[in-house]
Amino acid sequence: MPYFERLDADSFRPTSHVGGAWNLEEQHIAPALGLLVHAVETDRDARRDDGLVIGRLSYDILGTVPLAPCDVTVAVIRGGRTIELVEAVLGHEGRAIVRLRAWLMRPGDTDAHAGTPLVSIEPPEALEAWDPSSVWPGGFIASVEVRRKQVDTGRAVYWVRTTHPLVVDEQVSALASVAGLLDIANGMAVRADPREVAYPNLDLTAHFFRQPTSRWIGFDTSVSFGPDGVGVTSSILHDVVGPIGTQSQILTIRPF
Repeated sequence: MPYFERLDADSFRPTSHVGGAWNLEEQHIAPALGLLVHAVETDRDARRDDGLVIGRLSYDILGTVPLAPCDVTVAVIRGGRTIELVEAVLGHEGRAIVRLRAWLMRPGDTDAHAGTPLVSIEPPEALEAWDPSSVWPGGFIASVEVRRKQVDTGRAVYWVRTTHPLVVDEQVSALASVAGLLDIANGMAVRADPREVAYPNLDLTAHFFRQPTSRWIGFDTSVSFGPDGVGVTSSILHDVVGPIGTQSQILTIRPF
């Protein structure tokens, strides 16, 4: 079963794999983030054939998403021959819920200069399988495979993948598939028991200096809580070859 079924050119119905985790009657935001990338790439390919790559994904999460059909719209904010800024919006009944702004960039051959000081993490097969539903409820959490090592409170190294397609009967890029898993980071290196403290994220920004080449997405994640109700979840992102970028999420911390 996929995460979404397309109803028409702009509308999608979530399946049971999209449910949870803070509220089982709402969508887990992660698959929707992948859906928006798929929409941006589909729009790009309909307009041009030069293969611009996505270097940044910046999401603002404006509210909760019901387990109901949603609409996706795409608009070019800043067009250009070599770079574009594109916005995709997920909405429900006229209300915008998630806004994505993505920078698309012309690719080129920079292999002679490639490199990063970011350190690779252990491969998936080196880590033990971990059941995230032992901490989090919901269909999305139950749909993923996780291999994880807890390093410290609020710090973990882990790999995530899913066998479920993002959208039924549609070709989806590795980046869109990976983007549909990025938001899991806030729940994989818990600093506080989610039954005692809520800490949903209001945004997610990911930068990629290399496009992912595997369906496994690796995270080296640290979660920090401040004294005034604000936190940050920061991750270095990996595919099976090595580091591919970074991401961060701002948290609103709310003890019950």
